[in-house]
Amino acid sequence: MPGLQIVLGLGDNSEVPIPINLLKRLISSVASCCLALAAQAAEVSVAVAANFTAPMKVIAQNFEKDTGHKARLAFGATGQFYAQIKNGAPFAILLAADEATPAKLEKEGLGLAGTRFTYATGKLVLWSKKANLVDNRGDILRTGGFNKIAIASPKLAPYGAAAMEVIEKMGLTAAITPKIVQGANIGQAFQFVSSENATLGFVALSQVFEGGRIKDGSGWIVPLNMYKPIKQDAIMLNSGMDNPAAQALMQYLRSEKAKVVIHSFGYQL
Repeated sequence: MPGLQIVLGLGDNSEVPIPINLLKRLISSVASCCLALAAQAAEVSVAVAANFTAPMKVIAQNFEKDTGHKARLAFGATGQFYAQIKNGAPFAILLAADEATPAKLEKEGLGLAGTRFTYATGKLVLWSKKANLVDNRGDILRTGGFNKIAIASPKLAPYGAAAMEVIEKMGLTAAITPKIVQGANIGQAFQFVSSENATLGFVALSQVFEGGRIKDGSGWIVPLNMYKPIKQDAIMLNSGMDNPAAQALMQYLRSEKAKVVIHSFGYQL
């Protein structure tokens, strides 16, 4: 009806009439704002190296709070992700456990040139669930006081390759190889040790590090000069080119807030 009004009651028992046309405009404006916010929020599918599981879960939560975008995370071995991406897996970003895989994807035209950067440098630790078993020099590897030792697959996971490099450097390849149990990725290697199916194992420091120290059991943080630096690179893949959430996450990983989280899990920056 022309001239119809809605009456707004105020807390002091007074009333203010609102014309219906104005109310319609207000409702339309609110709806437009909601639609604009929904349009700005997007989702990005991220392949994450298993060693980076704990920090990335924290970063993803902060990312969603700070930007409204959502990151859907998949965790696994970098080598397996490479094969999946080659076969068309719809990931928009790869957070690798090495620098070679993102470089290869870029060269093969599956990753966007100019988007690669090192988001963290990993550290290797020899760790056991048992307190006081692993000394601060890794001498237990020489004494052989263990049944099984877990490592990630050296062919698929850079942390597994680093573990073999340390064993070879110590001259213990022949002695230790028969005791090795391999996980498909560093997450599975950690599970072997955590469940005590393996007495000890080489895992990522980030998996056992909290509050500036190894939080459980015993461990030897392997000196960095005993293995090649585990530089972990990120790259935006082709499907992320026009995805605002992918672009925002690549920027967010370089932010001070993200760096604080990454450093807190024992990574170098």
